[in-house]
Amino acid sequence: MTEFAHAIAHAVMYTANHMDVEAIVALTESGSTPLWMSRIRSDIPIFAFTRHERTRRRVALYRGVYPIPFDITHTDPAELYRSISRELLGRGFVKPGDEIILTLGELSGVSGATNTMKLLEVAE
Repeated sequence: MTEFAHAIAHAVMYTANHMDVEAIVALTESGSTPLWMSRIRSDIPIFAFTRHERTRRRVALYRGVYPIPFDITHTDPAELYRSISRELLGRGFVKPGDEIILTLGELSGVSGATNTMKLLEVAE
């Protein structure tokens, strides 16, 4: 599955660098996807949303990656996207209508399972 995370990370950075994207959000357990993304130079901030303090400490060392404490408690995708938008808006990183890229794994809570990239508009 690591190959999937690597491919998603490269696709995200290519897309972000060729579109008007304000932020990248990686829902992550281990921090490996943000690590791969940080290796590609970009001025777009990468936010590593994770419930693990150890992962937050690790990703804080990666170039352009900012750790955000976030526990995925929603199984409803729409509620998950609203929670992410509220978190980014509340911290002043984005404004309503901004476009972001989200990476996540369909198997929530499983390390190394990133297999999805979504382009989202920040909701109010």
